[in-house]
Amino acid sequence: MTVPGQLPLNLGHRPALGQEDFLVAPCNEQAVGWLDLWPEWGAPGLVIHGPAGCGKTHLAHVWRVRSQAIFLSPESLQEDDPSEILRDNISAIIEDADQAVGSAARERNLLHLHNILEERQGSLLLTAVTPVAGWPTKLPDLRSRIVILPAVDVGVPDDPLIGAVLVKMFSDRQLRVGQDVIAYLLTHMERSFSAARRIVAALDSQALAAKRRITVPFVAEVLGGR
Repeated sequence: MTVPGQLPLNLGHRPALGQEDFLVAPCNEQAVGWLDLWPEWGAPGLVIHGPAGCGKTHLAHVWRVRSQAIFLSPESLQEDDPSEILRDNISAIIEDADQAVGSAARERNLLHLHNILEERQGSLLLTAVTPVAGWPTKLPDLRSRIVILPAVDVGVPDDPLIGAVLVKMFSDRQLRVGQDVIAYLLTHMERSFSAARRIVAALDSQALAAKRRITVPFVAEVLGGR
């Protein structure tokens, strides 16, 4: 296996959450392309779907910086009036949107939200684990609207991307680790950005508490304890 520190990584960098960068790679470049296309989507919304930990939330934050959209949860659609939630905003993001369907109240409010944003010539970004076709949508008017929205899939991050993310996360914390540490982590961790973030934070905290360098034996101890 090639160690990420030795790779000529052709990954784009995007400012996103705070001082973090979003790394553009084959598994997410189509989604990034759609976000770059905004506001010329040719539709009132966009659906981004993919497995947990693939970076959908980070992509949503990237778009929020540009669009000034407000974040909504499926729960907020249960009883709240969408017009009151939106106020004067013309863009919104609903994460885990596939969990907003299946409930009559949530579906009615999601339809109302979609229609308001369309009237305002705004935009709605929906993220979900599964494609729209697999959502248990019961309200025909809602289904007819969301099924025609452009949709893009985000794949599971591969080793080079996860490796690059690990290197960057360690660097952000002013931690210098060897290529052997990165290679070891790649064979002992879940392939997701969220897992990388949790592991780097745990290693930083425990290395500081133990006053030890982050080496392969140390990483093995920490991961074994997890």
